Amino acid sequence: MRLVFMGTPDFATALLKKIVARGHEVAAVYSQPPRPAGRGLAEKKSSVHHYAENIGLPVRTPKSLRDAQEPQAFAALNADVAVVAAYGLLLPQPILDAPKYGCLNLHGSLLPRWRGAAPIQRAIMAGDAESGVMVMKMDAGLDTGPVALTAHTPIGADMTAGELHDALAAQGAPLMTTALDLLARGELAFTPQPEAGACYAQKIDKAEARIDWRRSAAELHNHVRGLSPFPGAFFEADFGHGLERVKLLRTRVETGAGASGVALDDAGLIACGEGALRLLRVQRAGKGEMAFEEFARGRSLTRGATLA
Repeated sequence: MRLVFMGTPDFATALLKKIVARGHEVAAVYSQPPRPAGRGLAEKKSSVHHYAENIGLPVRTPKSLRDAQEPQAFAALNADVAVVAAYGLLLPQPILDAPKYGCLNLHGSLLPRWRGAAPIQRAIMAGDAESGVMVMKMDAGLDTGPVALTAHTPIGADMTAGELHDALAAQGAPLMTTALDLLARGELAFTPQPEAGACYAQKIDKAEARIDWRRSAAELHNHVRGLSPFPGAFFEADFGHGLERVKLLRTRVETGAGASGVALDDAGLIACGEGALRLLRVQRAGKGEMAFEEFARGRSLTRGATLA
C-alpha cells in the first residue's frame, strides 16, 4: 500500500522499520520538528526523523497541521492510508479525510482506558495489572475512534514505563502490519469503543516527578516505576554540600513505620505515609544510573536522615 507515516519517538520507529521491511510504499514521513536537547541545547532530530532520513525517506516536520497549505500538501501525496503512532500533533479533519482509507493509529493502551498523551506512564502510575496496544481508525476525537485489532500484555509488579514501552512497541509493529494486510484485502473490521471506563492520560508534568513521601509506599512504588527511566521521579536531600536532587528509578515496598521521608536504616529504607520504600537504583545529576549501594558510598544516607 502507499502510505504516509506519522510518528516521533522510539515507539513509532519500531513500527516504521516493520512497515518498510514489509515492502509498503512510504510516500512521506511526518515527525515532530527537531528540539533543543542536551547541555549545549543543540537541535536534535526525533528517532523517527533520524531513521527515515538515514534510509532515504522524505521527512516533513511542520510545527502545526492547521496551516492552510498543510492539508493540501498532505492530500497531494495520494496515500491509501496514513499510519500514526505517537506523533504528537492533532490531525485536523482535512488530514483525516485525505487518505483513501483514512488514518490508522497505533495506541499504547486498552482503549477507552488511557486515551491521550501518556498512556504507558499513566497505566503504571495507576497500578494497572494489564495494558496493550490497539489499532484504531482516527476520528475528530482524542483516541475515540473505532478499534480493529488488540494485543494484550501484563504489567508486572515491578515493570517500569521503559520496559512496558519496549514490550508494547514489539507487539504493536506486527499488529499494525497485520492491519495493513487486512485493509489491503478489504477485510479490516472496526468496532466502536465503549464509553464506560474511559479515562485520559494527561501529559506528564515536570512537577509530578517530585516524590511526596506522605503517600503510601505502594503508591510511590508505582509512581517511581511509571516515571522510570524518564523523566524520573526525584527527591532532594542534603548530603553535606547543600540540597542535591536524586532520581529514583527502582524501588521495593517493605514494612516499616516512621515519619514520612525519614531513613529507617543505613541502606535506603525510607518511611512513607504508609509502609516503607527501599531505594534500589538511583541517578545523580549528570551521572549514570547506579545501585543504591554504590550511591551510598559517596553520599551517606544514614538512619534518621530526611528526604524532601
